[in-house]
Amino acid sequence: MSIESANTKPTSGERGWSHKILRWETLLIALILIVGFANSQLSPYFLRTDNLLRASRDYVEIGLMMLTMVFVIITAGIDLAVASTLGMTASFMGWLFNAGVNIWVAAAAALVLGVVAGGFNGYLIARIKLPPLVVTLGTFALYRGIAYSLLQDNAARGYPASFTWLGQGRVGSMGIPVPLILFAIMAVIFGLLLHKTAFGRMTYAIGNNEEASRYAGVPVARVKWTIYTLSGLMGAVAGLVLAARFGSTRPDIGTGLELDVITATVLGGVSISGGSGTMIGALLSLLLIGELKFGMGLLNVQGQVQGIVIGVLLIAAILLPNLIRQFGKRQMRVTTGGLIAGVVCLAAFAGFAWFFLYTQALFLAS
Repeated sequence: MSIESANTKPTSGERGWSHKILRWETLLIALILIVGFANSQLSPYFLRTDNLLRASRDYVEIGLMMLTMVFVIITAGIDLAVASTLGMTASFMGWLFNAGVNIWVAAAAALVLGVVAGGFNGYLIARIKLPPLVVTLGTFALYRGIAYSLLQDNAARGYPASFTWLGQGRVGSMGIPVPLILFAIMAVIFGLLLHKTAFGRMTYAIGNNEEASRYAGVPVARVKWTIYTLSGLMGAVAGLVLAARFGSTRPDIGTGLELDVITATVLGGVSISGGSGTMIGALLSLLLIGELKFGMGLLNVQGQVQGIVIGVLLIAAILLPNLIRQFGKRQMRVTTGGLIAGVVCLAAFAGFAWFFLYTQALFLAS
């Protein structure tokens, strides 16, 4: 198998109108436009530039970790420890700062620790050949435990303004957040790395067939180790940005963000079985999630409802591409049982949505 063939290009049978119109990125763009229009009609504050820019900062850390999670999942792997790496590295920086170390020296040391943490995951997965789920589940607890051992129940605070500018600063007449600029730069770098380099082609090749890639001369272990090392580095970068945005660091910083990172990646069309997906799809997914949550927040929608909406989108991200591929190959048949099941699922979702919206109305009325 040649490396060039691994970049998941559509076959001639998939290049018809259905493939062009129904490809996942196109659906994401359509959803973004629909949700944006609906939010603009439901709230007069949605399209305010300052509100949109302020809301974008809440998803920069997720986006930074998502950039390398795309590589991880394309290789049919997973990194459950990425948010724990964020917490450990940010806590390590805070611990050093409390000990009197210069903040930039402490930040550089945190980045090195992130590389070591990611490299350790990569070594166990690529060299020892342990399952990624087991390894990163273990370091998920290990790295978070180290964060708590460093800061205990205390917080590191009092960071200088030169550092907090990294998370709170704005640039230009429009007041573009500095974290957003950093994320845009990193997105371009990792997008080019995935789609325009031999490293990216090897990443796709490993996800399609690891054994065949090895026989074709792809340095599988080295590529996978590099990917997990980069994931650790980006977790550390996200930790620095988040600590700068908060102006302080606690050992529980970033708890639970790994689920948001994986959700954004998979919703962007990156296959959980590996071998396919695009960086632009992941970026569109992050934009859609941020748009949905921001709009629902302006409408005082309960957090449970927001979770249901994102959960349904995640399920759709896994289900719909399979249906689209079958439709493109003319293999899709509608049966009575399947139609009934689809109607029941839609009715159940509508019922849950109505229930939560009704209880929210009662809560607000009281």
